[in-house]
Amino acid sequence: MSHWTENWELVVGLEVHAQLLTESKAYSNDPNAYGDHPNTNVSVVSLGMPGVLPVPNTKVIDHAIRIGLACGCTIAPRMHYARKNYFYPDLPKGYQITQDTTPICTGGQIMVPVEGGEKRIGITRIHMEEDAGKSIHDVDPFNTLVDLNRAGVPLVEIVSEPDIRTSQEAYDYLVEVRRLVRYLDICDGNMEEGSLRCDANISVRRKGTTAFGTRTEVKNLNSFKNVQRAIEFEAQRQSEVLEAGGTISMETRTFDAAKGTTMSLRSKEMAHDYRYFPEPDIQPLTVTEAKKEAIRKAMPPLPRELYARYISVLGLSPYDAGILTDNKETALYYEELLKHTGNAKAAANWVMGDVRSWINERGFTMHQFPVKAEQLAGLIALIDGGKVSHTVASQKLFPLLVLHGDATAEALATANGLLLDTNEDVIEAAVNETMARYPDKVAAYRAGNKGLLGLFMGDVMKATKGKADPRRVNDVVKRMLDGTND
Repeated sequence: MSHWTENWELVVGLEVHAQLLTESKAYSNDPNAYGDHPNTNVSVVSLGMPGVLPVPNTKVIDHAIRIGLACGCTIAPRMHYARKNYFYPDLPKGYQITQDTTPICTGGQIMVPVEGGEKRIGITRIHMEEDAGKSIHDVDPFNTLVDLNRAGVPLVEIVSEPDIRTSQEAYDYLVEVRRLVRYLDICDGNMEEGSLRCDANISVRRKGTTAFGTRTEVKNLNSFKNVQRAIEFEAQRQSEVLEAGGTISMETRTFDAAKGTTMSLRSKEMAHDYRYFPEPDIQPLTVTEAKKEAIRKAMPPLPRELYARYISVLGLSPYDAGILTDNKETALYYEELLKHTGNAKAAANWVMGDVRSWINERGFTMHQFPVKAEQLAGLIALIDGGKVSHTVASQKLFPLLVLHGDATAEALATANGLLLDTNEDVIEAAVNETMARYPDKVAAYRAGNKGLLGLFMGDVMKATKGKADPRRVNDVVKRMLDGTND
């Protein structure tokens, strides 16, 4: 059987569920905490006891507006909550409080890198909802266990348009979504803990046609790589079924990561299967322009904005800009560093080089890096001013800064004898000694063997114990070997 890409085009839309970073759940004051003992973060509200009333968590609303603004969405001025009704053991109320016809955010886009530029992936909607509990199948060999700590945990669901055409685009889209929610501090983006989950709606159609094929939904994919693998498998499976004259059933499927295959779970539910109706216990929500503007002003700089500025204004390469904006902590440290130095390229090199290496070797985060941006800027200034060499700064001064968090780079360099000697008389004396020691080499250099310059440079640096400014040494050695006095 031929590979699906020969005759078929892939059509994918993704639904990303992001658990929100709040202290309490969406509609109760139960703690929103991962990893606690099962069934301890529950109350009569999250258990759905008769007579209890949900109270919306305002932080959830703010977080939803933040991600909507970051994606360029339209924020609904007025909306209502809805009940999504279905039965499952880990859903004690028998329904979820979500949004149906009036999501808080509509429209917008996520830009993903493609060969030769960027591609727009449209956003259909972003809505707020609560999570269900968790069914655990691998602890008891005879029973499924239920942990309701997650029941009522707040989510936003980000639903894309079916604009994705390759598994790589799906991967890059998820990377951008995770980067955004982390920059905005609304979700930690940890797929292993389930705080970021993805459902993929997948179909194929004949190349050259415009009508969408019948889609399947692959649920609860827990890694970016598994999203890619599930998409590739489904595309191949569907194309083979269609090539053989069969039809695709609209169904929900699951992905077996060990086998790399999908399998059918159930027929795909439609909206009417959930019997949506307005949530009677929560008043409609109004979002004012003043509230939107207050949230917008409090938002951090976004990665795409920083990336564009680093390239167009600071002159950094796309690679450097990508590394610096990969996570929020690195970007904010670099931004702070730029307040204290005008050498943007040197600052980028230090953050991507020595700083990043120090952090990675210890398994730390940027928050745990002990050198303040102002101190690192002082080190860069010493190099730019010719007071220390880059080698000495990297190998000796940088480790001292890490150990002495309150000291300035110049104070440490002075106290430890790391400042370069710029006294030209000392350098000239060392050059004279070297020339006297190698008269034959001097003659060879003056006869045209300019490659001997390194020998004289090395000997002078050794004689000055590495404390002479290499640039000054280079100038003096050249001048004296050439027999000029300029």
